[in-house]
Amino acid sequence: MQEFIVVYVTAGSPAEGDRLARALVDERLAACVNRIAPVQSVYRWEGKLEQSEEQLLIIKTQRSLFAALEKRVRELHSYSVPEIVALPIIDGSQDYLRWLGEQTTGGTV
Repeated sequence: MQEFIVVYVTAGSPAEGDRLARALVDERLAACVNRIAPVQSVYRWEGKLEQSEEQLLIIKTQRSLFAALEKRVRELHSYSVPEIVALPIIDGSQDYLRWLGEQTTGGTV
């Protein structure tokens, strides 16, 4: 069975979130990207406490595509250190997982 993952990426604006989501799905690096906004992020950057409004992208893909997905996000992202965090999907609806595999390979699983 293929291994699937969910990848979290934050984007600094709706336009950036849309650009990332569309590119990843169009290039079959992701089957689906959910955009959740607004998300309030609190973090330390360059020694200062920061707070910003972002979009959270929830990206569903195959584990084998993570390196290519990460590379593409880095190419398109405005942040010098974008959040790119992958979590395993340990189980799920077989119909959904089949669809996920089909959308990220361009064929049947």
